[in-house]
Amino acid sequence: MHNFKDIHIGQLIEQRVKEMATDPVRICAFLKCTEEDIKDTYRSESLDTAVLLRWSKLLEYDFFRIYSHHLILYSPSASQRKPQNRTGKNTPVLPEFRKNIYTMEIIEFILEQIRTGTKTKQDVIREYRIPKTTLYKWLIKYRKEG
Repeated sequence: MHNFKDIHIGQLIEQRVKEMATDPVRICAFLKCTEEDIKDTYRSESLDTAVLLRWSKLLEYDFFRIYSHHLILYSPSASQRKPQNRTGKNTPVLPEFRKNIYTMEIIEFILEQIRTGTKTKQDVIREYRIPKTTLYKWLIKYRKEG
């Protein structure tokens, strides 16, 4: 289970490279870089988005989703006030996303924290702002038989 709070993207890329047994020669050819550049990437906590996009394509893994999970779990609630654009109208310029869309990875992460005693149900409700009814539905729906 991954910790979505503290993200070290270089370590995650290195882990995926090992899982896929990706040849460094292929990586260098695809990214147009040297093996030393690859090692620098593994040591990097963050990367430029264009570079991360190329790694995502090469390793067939959406590394951006890790950051999305972080936002779902740890970002402050959005204000109800919509920002106004230069014309003074309330039409959004950027696309708007619903914050309460939880992936199976997020649900499993949260339920595992409760099962292991890392967090209580009240901790989860308070820290992640998961509605109480939603959490209890998950607990029933995804109850581990054992």
